[in-house]
Amino acid sequence: MKRARPWLIGSVIAVLLLLGGAWFAWRLLPSDEALAAQIEERFQKSTGIELRVGSASWSLRPAPVVVLGDIATGQDRPITVRRVVLRPRLDALWRRTVAIEAIEVEGAVLPYASVRAFRGRWQGGEVSGMLAGAWTLAEIPVERVRLRDVVWINRRDIALAYDADLRFDRGWRPREAELLRPGVSPTTRLRLEREGDEDRWRTLIDAGGGTWNGQAALETTESGRLRLSAQLEPRGVDVGDLVRAFGRRQVVAGRFDGHTEIRSEGDNVAELIRDVRTRTRFTMRPATLQGFDLSKVTSGGVRGGQTVLDELTGTLETQNTVDGVRLRYAGLQARSGVLSASGSATVFNRRLNGELAIDLVDGVVGLPLKLAGTLDEPLLSMTGGALAGAAVGTAVLPGVGTAIGARVGQQIEKLFGDEKNNQEKNKK
Repeated sequence: MKRARPWLIGSVIAVLLLLGGAWFAWRLLPSDEALAAQIEERFQKSTGIELRVGSASWSLRPAPVVVLGDIATGQDRPITVRRVVLRPRLDALWRRTVAIEAIEVEGAVLPYASVRAFRGRWQGGEVSGMLAGAWTLAEIPVERVRLRDVVWINRRDIALAYDADLRFDRGWRPREAELLRPGVSPTTRLRLEREGDEDRWRTLIDAGGGTWNGQAALETTESGRLRLSAQLEPRGVDVGDLVRAFGRRQVVAGRFDGHTEIRSEGDNVAELIRDVRTRTRFTMRPATLQGFDLSKVTSGGVRGGQTVLDELTGTLETQNTVDGVRLRYAGLQARSGVLSASGSATVFNRRLNGELAIDLVDGVVGLPLKLAGTLDEPLLSMTGGALAGAAVGTAVLPGVGTAIGARVGQQIEKLFGDEKNNQEKNKK
């Protein structure tokens, strides 16, 4: 469930800050210039980070609205927003209550390092302080949030655009939500639909030409912490299409089915996102590895080419860390022709580390294999001149799991010297 993505954290931070400043400004009925100046001042006072608002305007008729344009933080790589529109409810204004019908954010750019700089700077109590005076929050402070062309730039400097539409119930529970990668084919989209008033959501994911559907639930522990869990069933997801949808390099081709479990715990939504862990059991039939050709393996290792597997299964576990997502593959089983492979592998910061064993039908069992290198340049090596095969993979959304493996097929004889020629001589 690619999870609620990290760019959403930055959007929420910016919207809350702008919302608080706008309401404080309304209380004093300032000019457009004064409104922009007050938002900038309160933003910097609350976060310690400078904010520049290029334009600001507000109106009470025919419906109350605040429009902010050309917003940028004072950072080395600034967070920028082309346009923010806030539409409060008029009846709530007279009661000095914050009740926003809709918040619209267009053309935002959120660099990873700049968003991360807000961690620990923005606390819930500061929101109340920015509202000031006798203003109070409604049961549903914000009914709808619409995001268009919001670009998240990750730690590897890959820029990905998203659209989102969220409708909220009490307690900031989404009534329904949609997250979309615009312009991507096949469709890459996450939808949530709340089941009555329960903290349970029907979860529908379209990705890689397949589906990844199931249920998600949120509960509060005895200690007051939030706990998120989800059960999803990927069906017919094409790994290549999925990887390309998120600007990544394809390392394996094929479709997979399986089962995904997601869990997380934290004191707030930001902590829930940072603590997300997933576990996916997957099956691919067939799978084509792009990275090395096992028919050319030597004791010194091999790079480049491709190999084909009849079947690949295993379990992928992902864990968010301060330095990125760690991927652990366990119980890997690869089968093709006369061999099967088993083992485990880890992927962290795009570096590979794995140990596998190859079992051959002719009685040679447990041949050792070492997998190293990077996702861009994997290195497969063997010992003692023995044939080795591998399995490893990569994931981009929370819960996405696949692996790569090895096959010799009809060229198995070439890897054992003149075995094929000897068999032909015996037939004669």
